[in-house]
Amino acid sequence: MARSLHQFFRDYLANWRFHKNRLVAKDGHCNIEYGNVGYSSRFAYMQDLWTTFVEIRWRYIIFLFVASFTLSWFIFGLIWYWIGLVNGDIWWQNPPPDHKPCVFNVFGLTSAFLYSLETQATIGYGLRVLSPYCPGAVAVIVIQSIIGILINCFWCGLVMAKIALPKKRAKTITFSKIAVICPKNAALCLQIRVANLRKTLMIGSQLYGKLLRTTVTPEGETIILDQVNIDFMIDAGKDNLFFICPLTLYHVIDKDSPFFKMTSNTVLQQEFELVVFLDGTDESTSSACQVRTSYIPQEIRWGYKFLPIISRSKEGKYRVDFSNFERVEAVPTAHCAHCFYNGPCDHHSPRNGIDNQGFEVIEIIDQNRAKEM
Repeated sequence: MARSLHQFFRDYLANWRFHKNRLVAKDGHCNIEYGNVGYSSRFAYMQDLWTTFVEIRWRYIIFLFVASFTLSWFIFGLIWYWIGLVNGDIWWQNPPPDHKPCVFNVFGLTSAFLYSLETQATIGYGLRVLSPYCPGAVAVIVIQSIIGILINCFWCGLVMAKIALPKKRAKTITFSKIAVICPKNAALCLQIRVANLRKTLMIGSQLYGKLLRTTVTPEGETIILDQVNIDFMIDAGKDNLFFICPLTLYHVIDKDSPFFKMTSNTVLQQEFELVVFLDGTDESTSSACQVRTSYIPQEIRWGYKFLPIISRSKEGKYRVDFSNFERVEAVPTAHCAHCFYNGPCDHHSPRNGIDNQGFEVIEIIDQNRAKEM
């Protein structure tokens, strides 16, 4: 029991370290922070106020939404209280019976706040009414009405913009959690799967990848997060994908590929991160979005292939079985790309073996027993 707990915590710490060290999380969020940013650069966020509000979290949006309306009601409530105070409308000023107030039934700070709320929210209960005896009060109610409309327009537009963010559409596009390396079309290929969970198409979809790793130049300069282009394609090409069903993408491991010098034994010892991008335009909203994920060496299976996921029923309908979306099976695969292209060599076989359905079972007689016979 103690050993199993030790193994559990060791695996947990290993997974935590892998997630912490990767640049792009599986859900596409970037693990990066900025330090020593000057005050002038931080002020740029306020200059681009709309984008700043669109990108902040919902809990801050709700807080600012409530605070903006409450603060505007309170500020104009103070203004109405000041108008009543100047005109002698407040109760403790003991106005005479024939006194003409600027606003009827506004005789204190609480009633001034309520009148401000009713004015900006266009409620109009009828108890507090503006009188025609104060021209300044008429100007204030016009200004408050205009500011209230501007605040409403801003928050309505912001909420709609956050709801319709393209990254929300990206939540319905998913990549396989693992990548595999196996033969395909007489070539050694790295394969991943991607699926569109909605029936609406992604128009003009394009897929590409970036291999991030630390390299050292011949001059001795260390480049962190050096980027190498990785081309992905399907059998129909790599541009303008017909993305209506799950696709299996593959990258050909040839001499120009950064995976060419890796083997089944050394791939886990490498330090790199494969980031895969999908760019497209949603058919329903015509908004462009980008989906991304990443794979580290521990998430690449050498000598496996994905199980079939698309079938056709007797009625002629196509069916997608998502239970096989990330399931793989072992296949005979060369130990390295050099062996694959340059002749027979040792093949990589998993520890659990490969079943051969056509193998014929025969009885083997012990040699010592055969001599006695």
